[in-house]
Amino acid sequence: MTTFTLTDLAAIISARAGAAAASSYTKSLLEAGPARVAKKLGEEAVETVIAAVQSDRAALICESADLLYHLLVLFQASGISMQEVLAELERRTQQSGHEEKAARTTAGV
Repeated sequence: MTTFTLTDLAAIISARAGAAAASSYTKSLLEAGPARVAKKLGEEAVETVIAAVQSDRAALICESADLLYHLLVLFQASGISMQEVLAELERRTQQSGHEEKAARTTAGV
C-alpha cells in the first residue's frame, strides 16, 4: 500500500509552478492558463471513460492517474486549494446523495 496522497501530488505541482517551463511539463501547462489545462483535463476524462467502458483495468489506472494530475494542475491554475474541495465534499456528505443533489439543483449549482 502506498502512502502517497493527493495532497502530496498537489504539493509537488505547487513546487513545480516555480520551475522553468522548459524543464517542467507542469509549469508549461500552468503558463498556458486554466483554459488549456481544462482542455487537457477533458481529454484525460474521455480517455478514462474509454478505458472504463473497455474494461481495461491497467489503462483505467493509468488514465485515472493522468486525470487526477490534470485536475490538480487545474486547481493550481485556478487558485483553488485541495482543502477547499475537501471542505465541499465534507459539506456534501452531511446529507444523503439524493438530498445533496436536489439542493444543488434548487440552488442553481
